[in-house]
Amino acid sequence: MIVAIEAGAPEAPVGAAAGRVEAFAARRAAGEPLSRICGRREFWGLDLAISSDVLDPRPETETIVEAAIAELAGCRGEALRVLDLGVGSGALLAAILTEFPRAIGVGVDLSERAAALACANLEALGLADRATIRLGDWGDGLEGGFDLIVSNPPYIRSDEIAGLDREVRDHDPRLALDGGEDGLEAYRALAPQLARLLAPAGRFFLEFGEGQGEAVRAILRAAGLDVAALLPDLSGRARVAAGRRAARAPI
Repeated sequence: MIVAIEAGAPEAPVGAAAGRVEAFAARRAAGEPLSRICGRREFWGLDLAISSDVLDPRPETETIVEAAIAELAGCRGEALRVLDLGVGSGALLAAILTEFPRAIGVGVDLSERAAALACANLEALGLADRATIRLGDWGDGLEGGFDLIVSNPPYIRSDEIAGLDREVRDHDPRLALDGGEDGLEAYRALAPQLARLLAPAGRFFLEFGEGQGEAVRAILRAAGLDVAALLPDLSGRARVAAGRRAARAPI
């Protein structure tokens, strides 16, 4: 709502909006991000609803979308099968389905409320007929054959969460942040799932935290996956592990 203030009377009361403005200002002063207060976030040019049940999608994660488009540029007209593990708000899945208009997608989340929000976002964006959202623990219960698997899993060390910026610590769900004792717990769970669920020529793109690239590469390689590159985000920091199934050695 836009509140008009009479010219020459800046001290005039704003009426019914005053309470909302005051509450808004108090929440922002307490460290709540603007996107949380508004309940909306733009990601890849898409307008998404967010809530306290999902990670606030950030520009760094768009690196995954950029990488997928670059790697699969010749397949944009194909009926690709896409899997988003830890779908959250549905940001990654929605962006990829928008860029690949014949693709169909599955998103999985452990949180029932996150899954419900992802469903709502995909429906609002006109993508619900090409997407299925499931409750589950990573890829458990899914059959393979996915051409593209993406994930932004939790990767913050448990003992580091208390020291995070308050906009993250106090407002992003711990389930989406806590990567266990060394921050790598999710990758150990994901690696065998990727190896099982990828189509023979399928690709994967996983986000990771600062300084974790080589450790994530080692975990994925141990599961029989080939990490082709550790891709940088806009700040130049290695952010995304890109790869596929490792080619079998000739007999």
